[in-house]
Amino acid sequence: MWREESAERSFRLVVFARLLSICEWVGVRAEDVKSTWSGRTTTTSHQLRVSTMAAFQLLFPLLVSCVAASAHPPRHLPPCQVVQMDVFCSDRSLRSAPDNLPPGVQMLDFSRNQVQNLTQETLAYHTSFHHLNLHSNKIHFIQPGLFKDMIDLKVLDLSRNHLNVFALSKINIGPLTAVKSLDLSSNGLYTGMSDYFLADSPSLETLSLNSNSITKIAQDTFSGSSSLTKISLHNNVILEIEDGAFDSLNHLTELDLSKNSITCITDFNLRNLEVLNLSKNSLELFQSTRSKDSYKLQCLDLSENKMHYFPLLPGKNVLKRLDVSRNQLQSINVTGSSGKQANVIFNYLRYLDMSYNQLQSLPESFFNSMRCLEVLNVSNNCIRSFSVTEEGFLQTVKIINLSYNSLQSLTFGENTLLLLEELFLQGNDLATLDHQIFQRLPSVRHLQLEQNNLQICASDQNHQDAEDCVSFTSMPNLQFLNLSENNLRTLPANAFANTPLKLLDLSLNPGLDMDKDSLSGLEHSLVHLLLRENNISNLNTDLSSLRGLKHIDLSTNQLTTLPMWNKESSIESLNLQNNNLVTLEYSTMLALEHSLKTLYMGSNPLSCCSNLGFLHMVQHSGVVVPDIETVTCVHEEYSEPVNIEKVTQEMCHRAGVQNYIIAVVLTALLLMIVLGLLVKCCQSRKRKHNRSFSA
Repeated sequence: MWREESAERSFRLVVFARLLSICEWVGVRAEDVKSTWSGRTTTTSHQLRVSTMAAFQLLFPLLVSCVAASAHPPRHLPPCQVVQMDVFCSDRSLRSAPDNLPPGVQMLDFSRNQVQNLTQETLAYHTSFHHLNLHSNKIHFIQPGLFKDMIDLKVLDLSRNHLNVFALSKINIGPLTAVKSLDLSSNGLYTGMSDYFLADSPSLETLSLNSNSITKIAQDTFSGSSSLTKISLHNNVILEIEDGAFDSLNHLTELDLSKNSITCITDFNLRNLEVLNLSKNSLELFQSTRSKDSYKLQCLDLSENKMHYFPLLPGKNVLKRLDVSRNQLQSINVTGSSGKQANVIFNYLRYLDMSYNQLQSLPESFFNSMRCLEVLNVSNNCIRSFSVTEEGFLQTVKIINLSYNSLQSLTFGENTLLLLEELFLQGNDLATLDHQIFQRLPSVRHLQLEQNNLQICASDQNHQDAEDCVSFTSMPNLQFLNLSENNLRTLPANAFANTPLKLLDLSLNPGLDMDKDSLSGLEHSLVHLLLRENNISNLNTDLSSLRGLKHIDLSTNQLTTLPMWNKESSIESLNLQNNNLVTLEYSTMLALEHSLKTLYMGSNPLSCCSNLGFLHMVQHSGVVVPDIETVTCVHEEYSEPVNIEKVTQEMCHRAGVQNYIIAVVLTALLLMIVLGLLVKCCQSRKRKHNRSFSA
């Protein structure tokens, strides 16, 4: 009984001592707490009772954790890693920093631990931090004034905690005298809660409030952090931004409001802002103030919204990147009126993305002021025609993406698009083009034309007869050409003469008739050749002359024999899947063995014992067969196909011996039958002869 009373007394003393130190943080006198705790208090001060109750309500979670810590002594934990003045204690299930931290520690990584109450004791009474990382803990209480003496603290990461619980106490954590970077993301903060962390942060430059539950940005939200240059509010539920909310932030250059619920931006007037991200909202309208003032905005992201009209941008701008993709734009008008086409001057614009909209047309005059544009993306719209005929338009453009529209007409004038390097036209209805349209693009090196209806002109075809085909000869910089899914009927001789192609894709053109000299001129340049799914049964074209060819795809055809190669070939990757190959010529496989690195052979009716050379190559060379599990062959002793890895020469030799024995036995039986018949025939004749001379 005495031992139980003694243990209880010790327990109460521990809790009492902790309560004394805690109450001193909130301004409650130790004498008053002693009186309250012992039950012998004589004061009747209403203020004292209120402050004491407030202290208990605020610090109740801390008392519970203290009791738990006293009842359960800490287990042995792995030591922190110390590198000079930096300490790394992440992922160690710690509730407080070790007592043996080096004096003057500058960086403490205490992320992914079990901290619930952030106090001086939690940080082992150190105040010399420059960088303090506490993300992914369970912090729901911060000792008021904790950061007051941390005059060198520059970076503070409190993300992924439970600071919304602390914010209910309406106590400021400041001052954050020297903090320049503060991360409060993923803390469940509601509207107004961030004020208690930002109220006294005069040096703060970078702030992250990502992934919280903020619905409104009030006018005074950032009034205590006037030095902010970068604010990120990504992934909240912001519906409203009060007028003037960012006006006091004269140094603000980057603002991220992406993935919120903002519906309208009118009178945009942040002239010093350089980067603005409003993607993934519900924007139906974006308009800047009608002012002659210059704006510093360089990057504007309005993608994934609900805008029907082109944004009204500042007249004097230095915009370099504009993204209005994945909206509902039907024209480039700034309002519903057809007479208000976007006529903003884009003298500095380099990147314009209007993909995934509902644009019906794109007038050439729209590019009038785009003197520096390098990338134009209008893919996945409903554009039927596109033309650039004026020499002064799009002089600097390097990439144009017109893929997946409804293009039927395409026109490029002489001396236009002289710097264009990549042109994407896949997924359109192009069938009839000027046969030399691509020769007008002297710098083009990447041309995507799959999923159209184009035919290829012969190199010697007259211009008058070339109305239904396009030419790909004499294009000195073209290296990548994709003509798959074009319903190509023929590939004429010298189709790519004087064009140094490195990659040529002719796949998915069933019934393609290739001339034996169709690839002439590509002997030293062609590296990748794709001919899959063309129903080819016999490849007439001589591939052995393509000395530079390294990768070839002949899958899903009807080949019964391999193309011929010699020892000078450079084939490294060969895809022969889904063909009708029964026997692989040993001489061809031997010629490929010195260069071949990767071979695909699945889904062919191979004969096991007729391909021992291939079997030897697979088992004894460095050739990799990625689909080896699906490569099977037919063996007469087995009712089911046999995996090629399980075939041995003995299986075939044994089969040969057995076949020899059977043949010998059958031959012997046949000879015996023949001899028997001869003997019987002779005996029959002898009997007839004897009868004829009987008396």
